[in-house]
Amino acid sequence: MLGAVAAAGLLAGALTAPALAAADGPELITNGDFSNGTTGWWWTENSPGEVVDGRLCAEVPAGTENPWDAIVGQNDLPLAAGEGYELSFTASATEPITVRTNVQMAAEPWTTEHASADQVGAEAKTFTHVFTAGADHEAAQLAFQIGGSEQAYTFCVDDVSLTGGAEPPVYEPDTGSPVRVNQVGYLTEGPKNGTFVTDKTSALTWTLKDADGTEKASGTTTPAGVDPTSRQNVHTFDFGDFTEAGEGYTVTVDGETSEPFDIGDDLYSQLRSDALAYFYHNRSGIEIDADLVGEEYARPAGHVGAAPNQGDTEVPCQEGLCDYTLDVSGGWYDAGDHGKYVVNGGISVAQVMSNYERTLTAEGADGAALGDGKLRVPERGNGVPDVLDEARWQMDFLMRMMVPAGEELAGMAHHKIHDREWTGLPLLPHQDPQPRELHAPSTAATLNVAATAAQCARLFEPYDADFAARCLDAAETAWTAAKAHPDMLADPNDGTGGGAYSDDDVTDEFYWAAAELFVTTGNETYRQEVMDSPLHGDTDAVFPRGGMSWGATAGLGALSLATVPNEMTDAQLQGVRAMVTEAADGYAADSRGAAYGVPYAPQDNHYVWGSNSQVLNNMVVLATAHDLTGEAAYRDAVLRGMDYLLGRNPLNQSYVTGYGERDSRNQHHRFWANQLDPDLPNPAPGSVAGGPNVEIQDPIAQDKLQGCAPAMCYIDHIESWATNEITINWNAPLAWVASYLDDLGQGGDGGEDPGEDPGETPSCEVTYSSNRWNGGFNSNVTVKNTGTDTLSGWELTWSFADDQRITQAWNAQVVQTGRDVVAKPAQWNSTIPANGSVSFGFNGTSGGQAADPDAVSLNGKACTVK
Repeated sequence: MLGAVAAAGLLAGALTAPALAAADGPELITNGDFSNGTTGWWWTENSPGEVVDGRLCAEVPAGTENPWDAIVGQNDLPLAAGEGYELSFTASATEPITVRTNVQMAAEPWTTEHASADQVGAEAKTFTHVFTAGADHEAAQLAFQIGGSEQAYTFCVDDVSLTGGAEPPVYEPDTGSPVRVNQVGYLTEGPKNGTFVTDKTSALTWTLKDADGTEKASGTTTPAGVDPTSRQNVHTFDFGDFTEAGEGYTVTVDGETSEPFDIGDDLYSQLRSDALAYFYHNRSGIEIDADLVGEEYARPAGHVGAAPNQGDTEVPCQEGLCDYTLDVSGGWYDAGDHGKYVVNGGISVAQVMSNYERTLTAEGADGAALGDGKLRVPERGNGVPDVLDEARWQMDFLMRMMVPAGEELAGMAHHKIHDREWTGLPLLPHQDPQPRELHAPSTAATLNVAATAAQCARLFEPYDADFAARCLDAAETAWTAAKAHPDMLADPNDGTGGGAYSDDDVTDEFYWAAAELFVTTGNETYRQEVMDSPLHGDTDAVFPRGGMSWGATAGLGALSLATVPNEMTDAQLQGVRAMVTEAADGYAADSRGAAYGVPYAPQDNHYVWGSNSQVLNNMVVLATAHDLTGEAAYRDAVLRGMDYLLGRNPLNQSYVTGYGERDSRNQHHRFWANQLDPDLPNPAPGSVAGGPNVEIQDPIAQDKLQGCAPAMCYIDHIESWATNEITINWNAPLAWVASYLDDLGQGGDGGEDPGEDPGETPSCEVTYSSNRWNGGFNSNVTVKNTGTDTLSGWELTWSFADDQRITQAWNAQVVQTGRDVVAKPAQWNSTIPANGSVSFGFNGTSGGQAADPDAVSLNGKACTVK
């Protein structure tokens, strides 16, 4: 449900420790009450300290950028591995600030044993934190990091204590009701499932009630035993037979009631819009306009060179890598940091473009919702679908990352560009003072450019032929460069200031790029690259059971081959589509066998970093299989996957900001950082959290989640970058799936079984409409069967009166010979029931008026043309 109720209790329950007995170990802090002046304490030169009224007070100057730019601290603290410690202090500040308190090594690599962030204001407040040391330290450091404020202020601290012998509290996540449902809702005609957590092993009665408390349906649960992903004993329940639309429904089982949800068909149109707006929010190099996103999310342009920002218009390489600079402005910030990574950016923009391309190929897909004037982009009104305007912002950046002509590695793409050192949270992009650097080119990055630029070329050709030509040139240049340098791998140790994103196998990127280039050009060389790839025909290699990702991209190429009209033979096309449906069969089986319905079953239940994006990418494959076949089993698995993401999961957590009663809202992000700075917003609606991650690499997760069950290794905390990050390559499949589900809800199911009986003599009506521009046109054709019998198999023919030339078609196989055109059905629309219709369309070029034909025949019989 939109307008989510703030889950304040969720965060409080997750992070507030129960009452603890005082730690009984020795006091490690020297002079923590400052009775002996400043003995034992130090501060950075810019923030001199003195004892005032029995407290240590430091004068922090205005304009510090990072938390560590001003510090008060104490050294020489001995810590023992495995020992529990209690840290407490009382602090105040003349301006509201966030104090970051670290117990860490006193020198590089600054290994942190404890990190916390506390809101401090004018009234003195006492803070207590308990942690366990992970290693022995002879001389650790306590550091109050007090920088990062635009205003000058005074920070005061007193009663500082660090004692051993503490018993860390056992983390118990607040999971709310044991009745788990999709907190947004269920499509009227779709499956409706939930999960109930209970110790009981016999079937129980469930009751569905409307918002007034009136019972509308009931049934019994199905005991499912212990779910291995959560270690919870659960039951499942199914109320799919209930199809009455409404708001505020709840399900009650054994005296426990779920969060409210809706039943209806228009559940995902706003999520489609919000998930795509994420990319505008995270644009680099442009002011984010309040008229598009609201005052709360408006901000100045980042990395345009306005002090203290150093800009992205003349970025040098890391020392010793190159002697040139590049203008790499624009693009999307990848995640919580200010970095821009080609391999993350590649899969992201590919899926944003595929969101639109699906509307050209899938029956029932609604391109209007992505069209000009429909999304939150500043380019609206330019005659180009808004979703392509957004994609262009990223494509421009990706092509700028290529090594210029004349250089030794010309045509290769730099792997990434980001700050020389890590920046702290919170920090808006225009306030980032760090030098920016290009990192070494890589084969993976180069192939990402080749693949996405090839896709760009075919999609932009009807709207901007010059830009499309630039994309195609970049794609073929990048492909040639990658073939010449096939093993330039990103350095796994290049992780200072930004993620390394290393990948030691680029076979999948070669497959993806070759597929996209073949679809766009039909060039036989690219066909052979696809067919000769060791991945081709190996479903598990192309579509890993754990899901596609930036490091596993072959599936993107296979999906394009399977859905976008191209020059593959019928046998080759059927082989690719068989890979899609075989993979989808596996994901659907995983969903049916899961207590929470999730189409994700990694080996040994090893939920990875960004597991929610893996779930979503599996849903993309399932939805594509449904588009191709109309099989309801694939559709249902997609819907169950969305149930999981929106609350039907072990934590009763909606992982999408703004959706559901218990939504994630403290994701790891530099400028959506309300948890650290109340003046900054929470993430914008439609932002999906990374989700459970068994590796729990960050200090917050390690502190709170040790021993967690795989699907419960998550915490909604801004410092938990391992479980709660948000990224462009996670939001891209969310936007794709939201579009699919919105189309599904608005009547694009496509799951009816085709009829079998052909009609002898067709009676038909054809509606032919075109949009024309200088040198090009876009046509849409609807064929209506006005006869009394179902048509099984159809062929539509006509002739152009001028020099129109079809360049791309969707929802039909269209072949042009001279001025004569023959259109035959795609796999999924070969029948037209009595009084039913099918639609298809195409783009083309023309030097004349691109006149509509006045005579069209269906199966050799003339149709009425409207």
